[in-house]
Amino acid sequence: MEPAALVANRTFDEIRVGDTERLSRTISKSDIDIYGAVSGGSNPVESEADPQRGARFEGIAAHSILTAGMISNLLGTRLPGPGTIYVGQNLRFERSVLAGDTVEVSITAREKRPADHSVLFDCCCVNQNGDTVLSGTAEVIAPIRKERAAAREVPELHVRSHAKYDRLIARTEEIAAIPTIVAHPCDESSLQGAVDAAEAGIIVPILVGPEQKIRAAAERLGIDLARYEIVPAEHSHAAAAKAVQLVKAGKGDLLMKGSLHTDELLREVTARETGLRTGRRVSHVFIMDVPTYPEPLFVTDAAVNIAPDLEAKVDIVQNAIDLHVGLGLGPPRVAILSAVETVTTKIPGTIEAAALCKMADRGQIDGGILDGPLALDNAISPDAVRIKGIRSDVAGRAQILLVPDLEAGNMLAKNLTFLANADAAGIVLGARVPIILTSRADSVRARMASCAVAALYAHARRASAPPIAA
Repeated sequence: MEPAALVANRTFDEIRVGDTERLSRTISKSDIDIYGAVSGGSNPVESEADPQRGARFEGIAAHSILTAGMISNLLGTRLPGPGTIYVGQNLRFERSVLAGDTVEVSITAREKRPADHSVLFDCCCVNQNGDTVLSGTAEVIAPIRKERAAAREVPELHVRSHAKYDRLIARTEEIAAIPTIVAHPCDESSLQGAVDAAEAGIIVPILVGPEQKIRAAAERLGIDLARYEIVPAEHSHAAAAKAVQLVKAGKGDLLMKGSLHTDELLREVTARETGLRTGRRVSHVFIMDVPTYPEPLFVTDAAVNIAPDLEAKVDIVQNAIDLHVGLGLGPPRVAILSAVETVTTKIPGTIEAAALCKMADRGQIDGGILDGPLALDNAISPDAVRIKGIRSDVAGRAQILLVPDLEAGNMLAKNLTFLANADAAGIVLGARVPIILTSRADSVRARMASCAVAALYAHARRASAPPIAA
């Protein structure tokens, strides 16, 4: 038996924007049968126009084979090749594919992101008549080391629905654990979140609250608290005050909410004389990992500012931009959301959106690219942008969504969480230190991601600016 040919990858540094690979394949009747067996029944139907061509792929059946088979094949074997991790895709299915059709797939490197070694590819599939049957983008994490694998043994791409969070959490391995004051971790959820992040090397927690309650929660969880410092406080209000005091004294670079109400903690944070106020308004950002969106999606403000005016929105936007840049994700594209994409006096938020864009033009908001007003579909859907003929550097691929008020933001975040299987990490900005907010409903990954985001941002702030005096 002849040895199998070796397939070599192209590392992130070797890939150039514009690099292209192509693959052609004729779809056979057996492809349909195999797909039906694997998927549990794709329900193909006979083509009335030409019964000899066999069954017709309908909708997702054909396009699943095209994306998972041909696009993944190119990404996993040629560009970048072995060692590639498939992060996500955003594809439009233009027309059906029939058995007997010959489909050519092409992938072209469009954008390289050095912060996480990811590459965005334009993807296009055409049939033998030159008709586009599929178009869109795919995002991968490119390998950083050369690898070779036998062609017949090239491993499948590892598709991870929440790889964006995985990458953020993995990046904390490059920094030292951040001292973190945890206010009132007196139930299983909040204590477990802090301990999980500590065991992952993301934070070094100092637990503040009624010691008996903290130890009781630890006993129920089977957690040994010998490694962790406990600072006694008799109740939740005292714990919030003590936690803020410890941060001001330089004992922690992060503040983490435990099993007390958010308002109770933020009341101490924003206290004029004793709190952690800065010149910025405090605001909240959800860093959302949406499986169907190619990059992390920031939603702000959905938890702190109920009905922000224009002045408040300036700080809310700037806080989110600074976070995006501080995480190494680059200058963000910011969509200012409304119900429409035109400015009208009938919807005051559209006027504020226009004002925010002009303020950004004049340097009153810096570090990001702003556009608005934009309806949600225009902010995140390239198809909606194309159909409506919108010309914008932000529309269709926003990275930050500024919502008009807390109710809209909260509903948007929860819709993404419960209807789109998204995870939502939460962080409060604008105080002297980032504040980690977690919920009992959060998944373990979301809690870890909240800690990772805060730790990475605190590290970036500490590395780029002198410490703020207490």
